[in-house]
Amino acid sequence: MKINLHSHTTRCGHATGTEKEFIEEALRIGMTDFGFSDHTPMPFPGDFRTPGMRMDLCQMDDYADTVLALRKEYKDKINIYLGLEAEFYPALFSKLMDFLEGYPLDYLILGQHCLKNQYDGPWCGEPTNDDSRVTEYVDQVIEGLSTGKFLYLAHPDLINYSGDDLFYQKEMSRLCGYAYDKNIPLEINLLGVGENRNYPNPLFWEIAGKTGNDVVIALDAHHVRMIDVPEAEKKAMELVDRFRLKLIETPLPKVK
Repeated sequence: MKINLHSHTTRCGHATGTEKEFIEEALRIGMTDFGFSDHTPMPFPGDFRTPGMRMDLCQMDDYADTVLALRKEYKDKINIYLGLEAEFYPALFSKLMDFLEGYPLDYLILGQHCLKNQYDGPWCGEPTNDDSRVTEYVDQVIEGLSTGKFLYLAHPDLINYSGDDLFYQKEMSRLCGYAYDKNIPLEINLLGVGENRNYPNPLFWEIAGKTGNDVVIALDAHHVRMIDVPEAEKKAMELVDRFRLKLIETPLPKVK
């Protein structure tokens, strides 16, 4: 891998290592482009908080300053990007966009970790055989992508569904079809590969292969050791070959 735009920092509460250590490791293995996309802060109502899941609003200044300082320091060695991984929460999205307007972000990626607005919906990785959750997930992801704010869709197969395969195929065909029509890439997530999570889901990627979606591979690195992962990359490429996926180079954002 030469390009990765999916990585996190300690501010999210479940990552380790400094941003500088991430960049040094990326340089060591020959990367040319590296993006930080930590879990976005959210303007939740009242005193609702998500400790251990995302940075707080008050941490955004330090996050941006740190990444931009590294960009300047390493400008002759590697291209560094300032991004965020965000959910589409309907009740919060407009407020979130207003908040982020004050920062020179290069990109957003959509990672739909929860349904509804998180404070009133379930975590998508929670095992379920409820058909309605799959439908709601697809509807919410499509609504998020329709905003035009996201560079690509991270771990599109995150939802942990164990119900009817034919129903899953029907709903995920809607998602893949929309992403195809809008030229939005889908991400094979190497964190999921390396930790043997419920994603990547072969059934999803069979659908993506038949649909002809653009596909990217990303690290989703939460630790320095998750940057050089040749075994996970090998397994991801086996998935690409198995379903004849249209693997493309990760699109690079325009630096502000």
